[in-house]
Amino acid sequence: MEETTFALPATPKQIAYARSLALRNQTLLPWEVQQDRRALSAWIEAQARLKPASDMDRLPTSRQVAFAEKLARIKRRAVPDECFRDKGLMSKWIDGNK
Repeated sequence: MEETTFALPATPKQIAYARSLALRNQTLLPWEVQQDRRALSAWIEAQARLKPASDMDRLPTSRQVAFAEKLARIKRRAVPDECFRDKGLMSKWIDGNK
């Protein structure tokens, strides 16, 4: 005899939490995942582990800014404004002006 498994529907709390994670991580919450409690639980676990990308993560550190400003004074030039908005650009500017 073949064993039949029935998928339990996801709870409203699960769906609400999954939607908030999807917004935070800027990803889609698949419709099929929302139909099965176990699948949604696995999706939630995977999404909860992701670190959200925030605007603060892209900004240069205070040490980078201080070092760049020191280099700028020595070289008598200004640090470009866009470098203060992106740590990668700040790093490249520092490397090019050491």
